[in-house]
Amino acid sequence: MVKTKEAVALIERIKELLAEKKAENVVALDLRRVSETLDYFVVASATSTPHLQDLRPRPTAGQSPRWVVLDYGEVVVHLMTPEAREYYDLEGFWADAERL
Repeated sequence: MVKTKEAVALIERIKELLAEKKAENVVALDLRRVSETLDYFVVASATSTPHLQDLRPRPTAGQSPRWVVLDYGEVVVHLMTPEAREYYDLEGFWADAERL
């Protein structure tokens, strides 16, 4: 399966921005072979709840204080506290996905 240049470029930019904001354990997953409806996930941990709020680009209503989801079309970003990330274990759930 061919990765779209736009999606790969977006993932790389997201990873750069998350690194600048001191996000931890950033992982990108290619879900296209294991899901009929999802393309790519980027999962990252915040160091605390206030840090999680600083990671998102703008405030959004209805977001959890432990998990923020940002939808960029082909790429969905999951920003989580370490506790939420361990509990929901997206990487384990999508263990068959290719890591980018």
